[in-house]
Amino acid sequence: MHRAFLVVTGGRIGWQVAGMPVVELTTTGRRTGRPHRVLLTSPVQDGPTLVVVASRGGDDRPPEWLLNIRSNPAVRVRTGRGRARPTRARVAGTDEHAALWPRVTREYPTYGTYQARTSRQIALVLLEPDPGRP
Repeated sequence: MHRAFLVVTGGRIGWQVAGMPVVELTTTGRRTGRPHRVLLTSPVQDGPTLVVVASRGGDDRPPEWLLNIRSNPAVRVRTGRGRARPTRARVAGTDEHAALWPRVTREYPTYGTYQARTSRQIALVLLEPDPGRP
C-alpha cells in the first residue's frame, strides 16, 4: 500500500513516516538471485549511515530481507526522490546494538514493543555507503 501511495503521488509524499525517513532497500534474493525491494523506516541515522530495524513486527522469524543481506551484503538504497545508490549492509555487532537500541526505542517505543513479542534479538542493520560500487 505504501509503495502505491508513492507511485500515485509521484514520490512527492510518503518518504517520511512517524518522523522517520523511508528507505527503499533493494537486496539480492539468496535463492533466486533476483532483486527484491522493500520499504523500511530508519529511526537512527549516523552521518551517511542509515540504521534499519529487522523487527517484522515482533515476529519470531526474521524478515526475508535480513536473510538476503546475510547472504549478500551488497545492496542498493534509495531515499526520497533520489536515485538508488550502492550500499553495504551489515548487522550491528553486540556493542553497536547495545549503543543503538536505546536510541531507537527512546524515540520510537513501538520497536521496544516488538522486541517484547519475540524471543529473538531484533537485529539492527547499518546501511553504509559503498563508493567502490557503481
